[in-house]
Amino acid sequence: MNNIISKDYLSSKNIKPSFARIKIFEYLSNNHIHPTIDEIYHALIDEIPTLSKTTVYNTMKIFIDNKLVKLVSIEDTETRYDINVQIHGHFKCESCGKIYDFNVDLHNLLTDDLNGYNIHEKNIYFKGICNTCSNNSNTN
Repeated sequence: MNNIISKDYLSSKNIKPSFARIKIFEYLSNNHIHPTIDEIYHALIDEIPTLSKTTVYNTMKIFIDNKLVKLVSIEDTETRYDINVQIHGHFKCESCGKIYDFNVDLHNLLTDDLNGYNIHEKNIYFKGICNTCSNNSNTN
């Protein structure tokens, strides 16, 4: 995604397209790795020497509030961000730490036990060993 498209997109969502916000949005759009604040900061600090972690935090809050980004919290000690805001699940590899998206039909996961509840958010997380790590351990 380039600056002009990102700028126009952020503007269309009523987000002031500052240089830092544009670059953070482009990073998320081009890197579907579910990054942490630190990862975003370190990826962009060389390009934006004045960038602070506070700016990244504040930008992510704005993006979440405007439904451009989804918060992913698989571990209690780790907050990650996902540019894909469509309904899907996450798998975290306990060996390499990567997080993978997978399709899921969350609408069919409702149960009668939740009748009358007003559900605002649905999340599915799995943990285990990914194919790559599993295959690597089998070849060693």
